[in-house]
Amino acid sequence: MSTLSSSHCSASYSSTSNARRQRSTKLSSIPKRFVPVKSARNSYQNVVLLQDVSSTIVPIENDSTLKKLKDGLLSATSSEECEDVVGFDSNDKNSTVSITVVGASGDLAKKKIFPALFALFYEDCLPEHFTVFGYARSKMTDAELRNMVSKTLTCRIDKRENCGEKMEQFLKRCFYHSGQYDSEDNFTELDKKLKEHEAGRVSNRLFYLSIPPNIFIDAVKCASLSASSANGWTRVIVEKPFGRDSESSAALTNSLKQYLAEDQIFRIDHYLGKELVENLSVLRFSNLIFEPLWSRQYIRNVQFIFSEDFGTEGRGGYFDNYGIIRDIMQNHLLQILALFAMETPVSLDAEDIRNEKVKVLRSMRPLQLEDVVIGQYKSHTKGGVTYPAYTDDKTVPKDSLTPTFAAAALFIDNARWDGVPFLMKAGKALHTKGAEIRVQFRHVPGNLYNRNFGTDLDRATNELVIRVQPDEAIYLKINNKVPGLGMRLDRSNLNLHYAARYSKEIPDAYERLLLDAIEGERRLFIRSDELDAAWALFTPLLKELEEKKIIPEYYPHGSRGPVGAHYLAARYNVRWGDLSVEQ
Repeated sequence: MSTLSSSHCSASYSSTSNARRQRSTKLSSIPKRFVPVKSARNSYQNVVLLQDVSSTIVPIENDSTLKKLKDGLLSATSSEECEDVVGFDSNDKNSTVSITVVGASGDLAKKKIFPALFALFYEDCLPEHFTVFGYARSKMTDAELRNMVSKTLTCRIDKRENCGEKMEQFLKRCFYHSGQYDSEDNFTELDKKLKEHEAGRVSNRLFYLSIPPNIFIDAVKCASLSASSANGWTRVIVEKPFGRDSESSAALTNSLKQYLAEDQIFRIDHYLGKELVENLSVLRFSNLIFEPLWSRQYIRNVQFIFSEDFGTEGRGGYFDNYGIIRDIMQNHLLQILALFAMETPVSLDAEDIRNEKVKVLRSMRPLQLEDVVIGQYKSHTKGGVTYPAYTDDKTVPKDSLTPTFAAAALFIDNARWDGVPFLMKAGKALHTKGAEIRVQFRHVPGNLYNRNFGTDLDRATNELVIRVQPDEAIYLKINNKVPGLGMRLDRSNLNLHYAARYSKEIPDAYERLLLDAIEGERRLFIRSDELDAAWALFTPLLKELEEKKIIPEYYPHGSRGPVGAHYLAARYNVRWGDLSVEQ
């Protein structure tokens, strides 16, 4: 499991504005209702509407003029700067952070959230005073929770601290409270326990909802009314799915906003916390060689590819209700596309970046059925081993038409990207596991060496590949001469292989995102208007697929996917980069 070093914690967040953080700490307890009020200067201010005295209003200063673009994207900073950057002083004895994992007995909590919190503690990225509470319906003692959590914790080999000692220290900070997700009384009991550990300090509270979406609102309501901070900030992390379509997503957002301000809602998409995804803007905006090429003039197509080499494996009940388009394309891949294609933001401030992402999403052409291919894996025998079909999963209906594979061609109708196909492909039970971005550049006009490549000009095309996972890397395919007396050309890679270049392990996405939520940094979280724009693109297509009962193209388990995906790419004169001999 990966962690962040203290210096890395500092460098990662050097762009965060102190003024904005001070503002976020004023967004304290959940019971307060936040109403945007238009001032005489025609700008909106946040106004706190107190629950008990509805006639009293407290204006919070609008600090948009204080946003600044700070220097040194990758510059290391001191540990004191780290404390300032993440929004708390680790030696501050007057405040504390209480982290409640709602749904603590689930797989996500055990495999990702608790290990990520320990990783942050292990690297001294959490404040001196913090407490972790598990909350779920299961009956469990503190000791049983600690035993469960300890089985998934690991330490780094490059740190000087004793692993067992650090683990023991962390587990002593972990506690458990059993209760129903819709019980205000149970959350009131949780609040009493939190106050005991907060010991009169300024209490900042983070709730991580690791629960099914149908009980989000019940849990938020109870936490809001019974367990929010009285004198610090309260924030809630919400896991996807954020609805099934535009209507259900809007309903979820409206319900959440009955109890939370938008600034308190952290919609998490863990793919945005992956190292190579976060490196996208650095690669583009801090390297002169790339930014001038980042347009329709030089880029022929862009591919976003996600593949898993396993099926649903007994978890098809959840997946069948959503399918691969909702599960992967509408969120993970579309978010990466927006980051890739956005214009240069005014600053590295969260709102400036998210504003540019929204502009991209709103500029995109609505998806047409003819620009989409769907598939579903079928049983296949290879090497004497029979791999099951999707509908062989006992939790999946035998007549299910839910796609386990989808490919789509999307277009952005703006000056930078007009006419450039953005191809997405995502699937389960394919021949390999991975996620990558492929940027294929245009052919060299009047290339003097065309005849050396024969009729296949695609062999001479430069390609930038960003491999998000596994084995993270960035490499650029170039043409060069093979040493010798003749004129023989070869295609080679200029390769940045992360494991070879950097000795430290790459932090898990959940570590980065949890630390961001604690510090109030929203850059990697999804805003409500982003969510609306994303669903507006996919909802008409999803409804058409379901209403017309489109039958997916069947492909063998462990294959490269449906043949239709190749025809879709060929229609736009594109070859899938991950299927070529030279990947």
